[in-house]
Amino acid sequence: MSWQSDLKRTETSFAPTLEQWYEHHKRDLPWRHTRDPYRIWLSEIILQQTRVAQGKPYYERFVAAYPTVLDMARTDERELLRLWQGLGYYSRARNLHQTARYVTNELGGKFPGTYHDLLKMKGIGTYTAAAIAAFAFGERVPVVDGNVYRVLARVFGIDEDITTTKAKKLFASLAVRLIEWAADPATYNQAIMEFGAIHCTPVAPDCLICPLQQECVAYQTGRQHRLPVKAKKAPVRERFFTYLVFRNQGKLALRERTSRDIWQNLHDFYLVETDEPKTELRDLPLPEAVNSAVQQGFLAALPTESMQLLSHQRIRAKFFIIELPDSALGSLPTDLQWYTLAETNHLPKPVLITNYLETLLG
Repeated sequence: MSWQSDLKRTETSFAPTLEQWYEHHKRDLPWRHTRDPYRIWLSEIILQQTRVAQGKPYYERFVAAYPTVLDMARTDERELLRLWQGLGYYSRARNLHQTARYVTNELGGKFPGTYHDLLKMKGIGTYTAAAIAAFAFGERVPVVDGNVYRVLARVFGIDEDITTTKAKKLFASLAVRLIEWAADPATYNQAIMEFGAIHCTPVAPDCLICPLQQECVAYQTGRQHRLPVKAKKAPVRERFFTYLVFRNQGKLALRERTSRDIWQNLHDFYLVETDEPKTELRDLPLPEAVNSAVQQGFLAALPTESMQLLSHQRIRAKFFIIELPDSALGSLPTDLQWYTLAETNHLPKPVLITNYLETLLG
């Protein structure tokens, strides 16, 4: 029987093959040594933000700071955001805190034990619910992430755009059928994600020593690098930030970002956003009171520039350090607060601001 008509046979052998591969190739990761739903949930939320190598230190810091869901529920959100700093999508960190409080206050400190009940919780979607249900409670429910999409698309030759509703239903249906042949749902889910992460990789899949080579439609048709099919990303938006770093007697003025924009609840300096980059202070559209304060001060250093790339935004920032006399402080907005350089270490901040402050420390 040819590979073109043998997909049903592939379905039955797929899970056992990956489980066997996993036993010999799996990485030793801390969240794989626990069935605690709290720690599994924490690891999955972190790994949605970054790769394993970068996520592991964050996971270890969080577990050290908050060994249990109760510990996380009791912490101040500002401290949690500070630990999250650098991962991006800070709304997920706030959801993390709110969910910890909900589990502690409403559920007696115990996570729901089923996929469908987990889905009812804030910040827990289909992927995370499936991961917790399978890894913590052994429920036979498939985890479908980017790695899984890639493996399934290649092995079964699925050329539907994975961003469409039709494709998501198709992959979900296939994933449900495949997990039925797994000896252990937790092992199988870990196996397929691990296989996509370190073997069936996006750019250079290791096809020559792949245990699924003979069954893989993409390999047999030379389409490894065309699958999975995914719509092009939205264009990156350019934003131009000019920061006025007000300084007085060794202290810096920062404020909390409260608007519904990037970096909500994090701290940065007085910000002027413009449609194009500005090279001179005099070109900035400043309120009269702030401009008065600037005129009373002096530029303490040459301006510096920095850039941070977000998922769909590129932030180009310029920093002006302005030394202010005491007489000018009353002209500044009231939401600016004064901190020593050491005190800024305890504030949750965007990576852009953290990196800038590190340059000030020399």
